[in-house]
Amino acid sequence: MKMSNNGVQIISIPKIEERRGNLSVIENDTVPFDIKRVYYLYDVPTGSERGGHAHKDLQQFLVALSGSFDVVLNDGKEETIVTLNKPYEGLLIKSGIWRELRNFSSGSICLVVASEVYIEEDYIRDFDEFVEYVNRR
Repeated sequence: MKMSNNGVQIISIPKIEERRGNLSVIENDTVPFDIKRVYYLYDVPTGSERGGHAHKDLQQFLVALSGSFDVVLNDGKEETIVTLNKPYEGLLIKSGIWRELRNFSSGSICLVVASEVYIEEDYIRDFDEFVEYVNRR
């Protein structure tokens, strides 16, 4: 996985293994931003897609807590697909990257850790507008 502007990165989440079960912890030293918002996607119907936008400032860290899904990433020049399927790895998506989430397996849960609270003005929801935005930067 490589984006031309280094806008994405797989980050290992600390994992504590023991016979009673594993435990992973996401703290402010796990991600390169202060955590302002946490939410999760679940019960996504077969064939449905989520995302379909970019952010001007917000950064996100996505984790497949259960099951798997694909994250389609585009920096305005190239597209790459990352499959998330391990609860001890997350995908850091910096600002200025278009993202779409697809191919959710049955029972999958996508945890999203965000650097900002919800601000509609931070979203770019049209891909052509996103490409124009990237070319102006």
